Amino acid sequence: MYSSYNRKETTMANRLELTWYGKNEPIRIEPRLLIENTELSNSDKDSDTENMLIHGDNLLALKALEKDYAGQVKCIYIDPPYNTGSAFEHYDDNLEHSQWLDLMKPRLELLRGLLREDGSIWISIDDDEQAYLKVLCDEIFGRRSFVASVVWQKRTSPDMRASFSTGHEYVLIYARNMEWFKESVNRLPLSKETAKNYKNPDNDPRGPWTSTDCTAQAGHGTPSQFYTLTTPGGRVIELPDSLCWRFTKERMIEEIWLGKDGKGVPRKKTYLADSLGVVPWTWWSNKEVGHNQEAKKENNVLFGSSNAFATPKPERLIERIISIASNKGDLILDSFLGSGTTAAVAHKMGRRYIGIEMGEHAYTHCKVRLDKVIAGEDQGGITKSADWHGGGGYRFYELAPTLINTDVFGEY
Repeated sequence: MYSSYNRKETTMANRLELTWYGKNEPIRIEPRLLIENTELSNSDKDSDTENMLIHGDNLLALKALEKDYAGQVKCIYIDPPYNTGSAFEHYDDNLEHSQWLDLMKPRLELLRGLLREDGSIWISIDDDEQAYLKVLCDEIFGRRSFVASVVWQKRTSPDMRASFSTGHEYVLIYARNMEWFKESVNRLPLSKETAKNYKNPDNDPRGPWTSTDCTAQAGHGTPSQFYTLTTPGGRVIELPDSLCWRFTKERMIEEIWLGKDGKGVPRKKTYLADSLGVVPWTWWSNKEVGHNQEAKKENNVLFGSSNAFATPKPERLIERIISIASNKGDLILDSFLGSGTTAAVAHKMGRRYIGIEMGEHAYTHCKVRLDKVIAGEDQGGITKSADWHGGGGYRFYELAPTLINTDVFGEY
């Protein structure tokens, strides 16, 4: 069996581990330098830019970044190959999975070392490798560092050509340090639809508000939540033994709503002005963060339909991730940059970024896209919502040639 859960005796305790063919074979990562290609850099509008676009093997590039950027990255997003068979068509199924895991493991280990203590990594993946990737990430980042598995609704309707249509993908999230991550993670801003729920029927001077239930299950209450409530109008309200008040008596009196006639069920006022935003949850609909067709349309506008990237992500999806995981000025990294979506979104959102792409897409897509963003010529994606009008810059880097010589037999 190419892959299994294997209990290994350790000095501390038995440990559950994912194993596969070739996992423990040593990997030599050749040290390389990053050399700026000034002819391809775009820094005329920002000579002090720290943004980096790197062309080259991402394993070598990540190793090259290690010296200067260890512990510096706030948010990593990667969209690695999903291992659906096309990338490994010359291998049987067992070796296919082993090849994919061999691809991911050393890169994830290097990425972990680049994260800040309050940083996080977000990984797009589908059902083909999601389960294996989750166990691998548990091993590299630690199970206690697992934050969530987001389900992204990538389609708008079923694929009628399929026997069972897949409508979603996942985004696995791991923190470098869970406690630090909890302190720094951002809430999402209220949507326009949610904000419409805040009204002011009683002309409250504190502005629009919405109301929530004031009761809770008695088993979760503290002594300060059990009391008889007397309303400002003199009505006495006692709860059944199975319930308690959600708030203390003092807070209830200040912020209670009893309906226009003062005789309704007590409700707690929550003011729009005091809203801290919405706690992120794990269901991301295409209405909120976009879908595959939206991403393809964005690419078609940027590159033309004949030159569009095959599997792009919508800018709104990346915007959601960056919004939750970082703040302006923070460093974002994507080592599978593809068509440059992460770098473009980070640029528009005022983040610093490092993007790595090994293929010709670094020239034909990533550079072209970022040049349009800087020139203010990219009017799609999140440009309007981010109020982006152009500016900034980046530096283009290539990996230095190898310094290792081999003979005709491949020996060093």
